[in-house]
Amino acid sequence: MGKKQIQKQATLGLILKGYPRISETFISNEILILESLGYKIHIISMRHPRERFIHASVKKIRAGVDYLPSTIMANLPLLVYHNLLLALERPRAYFKAFKKAVKRWSRTRKSATLKHLLQAGVVVHKFLPGKDIVHLHAHFAHSPTSVALFSSILSGLPFSFFAHAKDIYTSDPRQLREKIDMARFVVTCTRYNEDYLARVSAGSATPLFCVYHGINLDYFSPDKRMRIPSSPYRILTVARITEKKGLETVYRALAILRDRGIDFRHTLIGDGEEREKIEKVISELALNDRTTLCKTMTHEEVITYYGTSDLFVLGCKIAANGDRDGIPNVMAESMAMNLPVVATNVSGLPEFLEDGVTGLMVPPDDPVLFADAMERLLTDQDLRCRVVKGARKRVEAHFNNKKLVRELARIYETMIPEIG
Repeated sequence: MGKKQIQKQATLGLILKGYPRISETFISNEILILESLGYKIHIISMRHPRERFIHASVKKIRAGVDYLPSTIMANLPLLVYHNLLLALERPRAYFKAFKKAVKRWSRTRKSATLKHLLQAGVVVHKFLPGKDIVHLHAHFAHSPTSVALFSSILSGLPFSFFAHAKDIYTSDPRQLREKIDMARFVVTCTRYNEDYLARVSAGSATPLFCVYHGINLDYFSPDKRMRIPSSPYRILTVARITEKKGLETVYRALAILRDRGIDFRHTLIGDGEEREKIEKVISELALNDRTTLCKTMTHEEVITYYGTSDLFVLGCKIAANGDRDGIPNVMAESMAMNLPVVATNVSGLPEFLEDGVTGLMVPPDDPVLFADAMERLLTDQDLRCRVVKGARKRVEAHFNNKKLVRELARIYETMIPEIG
């Protein structure tokens, strides 16, 4: 599939929370594939990168990037300048956007609403001119879509958004419903999410689509020989250190394995706001000599760990604020590398990890059942062989991002005739 040459100057504007982000390879891979299909893309990022390094694939992206001011007070002159000029140039559109901001603020009393309006003013007055952007598409249903919504009102351009996980379940349903109603279309990455969004927007005319993120299978070339694990077993987790990842359950399960006389070494790759809490849990369980906490790594470095580990584990749960995972890409990556997976039956995970077929699934917050599942996959070679083969087959059939982004491109071509 390729774009028509006469339309190659029509640009898709992507509004992102941050770019590039080491934890969001699915976005950079999507952009890279869309560009290979002939799409011209311009990125508008709400934040500068958090990390000092990037994945190798990001370097191949040709899209230009503009960065929005991320705070009000430190950037007040810039924000006021562009919004004032825009209000003078387009008084009706600006008044309409301001009324919408007041309505949205009255629901939640969150000051971020004002910031999103001011950021949208910068998008429309400073970033859009001369770039031939015909449609705005936001990744994540919270703040990026808020900026897209206001930018749409101010510019007259249509917008759409891709909803993922935290952005869905920590959003006020009234705000989310309004965004869906105003969007031309909405995409999400799991059937679980799609069902929830359909309930929130019941009666809305806005089309909802489900497209899995997928992974680039070119990066994952597992050893063709079936790995036979031996003690001490090497157990791997790749995750942000945050409540929804259920890491405390993982470590309590590891302590149970130790008490059963099973020798192992566990590695956690990632960082996050609960790092100190998890370090305390590890110390309380006396697991320091068996566990290693690594910082965030590049994609290429993580793949090396997949190839040298015996088991991948993830204890996802629904956090107190409603946050939850969709289908973690690291789980699919492990499966693609013939690394068997133990995970929990939360959110969209059961759509991909089928118990006893492509891995083992247990309920969240149950260290005993989690330990049982880990022990089975470490010691039962017939089971390992069966789920490893089933997992790789599932990934190849349903999680190949080259196929999935083409599916997304077909949606774009149908729903955005300006670039179709």
